[in-house]
Amino acid sequence: MKNYHIIDCHFHPAIDRATDTGWFGPVGSIRKQIETLKRVGISKACGAPIEKIQKPKSFARIRALNDKALALRDRYPDFYIPGIHIHPKFPDESCREIERCCRGEGVRWIGELVGYWMDYGNDFATRDAIQIFRTAIENDAAVNFHCQDLKVVEKLCKSLPKLKLVLAHPSSSRIELLDRIKIVSKFKNLHLDISGSGIDRFGILRKAIDTAGADKILFGTDYPINNPAVYTHGAMLEDLSEKERKLLFCGNFQRLC
Repeated sequence: MKNYHIIDCHFHPAIDRATDTGWFGPVGSIRKQIETLKRVGISKACGAPIEKIQKPKSFARIRALNDKALALRDRYPDFYIPGIHIHPKFPDESCREIERCCRGEGVRWIGELVGYWMDYGNDFATRDAIQIFRTAIENDAAVNFHCQDLKVVEKLCKSLPKLKLVLAHPSSSRIELLDRIKIVSKFKNLHLDISGSGIDRFGILRKAIDTAGADKILFGTDYPINNPAVYTHGAMLEDLSEKERKLLFCGNFQRLC
């Protein structure tokens, strides 16, 4: 495989037992996780550690996840790019957290936000969420979010056209896949990362780029849930130009961040 600079925009580091998303047991140490990603050609990885949090009584556990991400960045500054969490049920605390992490720590990536894991579902376009994302705009941060409801996605894009948005996952359904690519093509501020289901549909990248544009698609794996080799090799096999492949692998991420 040709040597490319590849940035994985959708990594959930398993820092401890609570943040380990491996399906079939522990995925191993952080060092082992980084070695796995490097072995399949990934140069750097970005994303937030995730943890199932139901009915949070305060913002403390969300802030603790962000502290884990910052500490991991300090341990592996040449590889790990931190992503942070916010929570629409705690709008004021979330705004202060963006200011702490983005203004104070230089973070430029929020997410992947997984509402169904953290007890806010698809609440990405509510009044409180909009308040939080206005602070993201002020701090020049991109937002990577998991949302199946395209009406919510459309409302968010229309409400905050200056917000840099990255929709997670193409989908394994042909109809859903085409609908998600179509909405990405509709809004200038909306992008799509290729993690999760979809890369196994041969021709997905060619279709996505032809429909939405080469500047709208980002490389991601969702490791350690998914096998990262599937994504690097899948992207290499598709019929893309060198310019398109470089934008996918790192150029679009670097422009957003």
